Amino acid sequence: MDRTQGTRRTEGRQPLAAAAPPKAARAPLYTPAERQRRDTSPWTLVQGVLAPVQFVVFLVSLALVLRWLATGQGYEIATASVVVKTLTLYTIMVTGCIWEKVVFGRWLFAPAFFWEDVFSMGVLALHTAYLVALASGALDARALMGLALAAYASYVINATQFVLKLRTARLDEAGRRAAPTVGVAA
Repeated sequence: MDRTQGTRRTEGRQPLAAAAPPKAARAPLYTPAERQRRDTSPWTLVQGVLAPVQFVVFLVSLALVLRWLATGQGYEIATASVVVKTLTLYTIMVTGCIWEKVVFGRWLFAPAFFWEDVFSMGVLALHTAYLVALASGALDARALMGLALAAYASYVINATQFVLKLRTARLDEAGRRAAPTVGVAA
């Protein structure tokens, strides 16, 4: 403290607001070559079709599972719907791996989608656990539906990750288009 003025001395020190380094710019989700492969791959269309199909299957199945839990009616159709949802998940995961290989050169865990892929493994594990428990009779009906709901909760989180990643890609694309091109006459 400066005793003559009753204020804190700051000479030779940076103010706190200036101490934090500026945020580093995030690298684009896709390199130009990856974006070109993404845009020309038929697997991009496959993923674009399967994702909303899977979401509709999820919503129908969720309603059927909740109906059974609330009323005790429709166990067979609820169970079948969880199986269909799981098979849909397997399909989108296999085609997603192919897409990732085409676009990024690796089957899974490309840096751009690493955390989405990690969480997808948990989603797959829960859905697979449901099928194993169903086939083996390891769980009663209520526990099976509880497991289905846990799998569905993980799916919602993972789907949100992918929707946010899609938004990031769109923002990258908008930024790329808005950026001035060096060496090109206007």
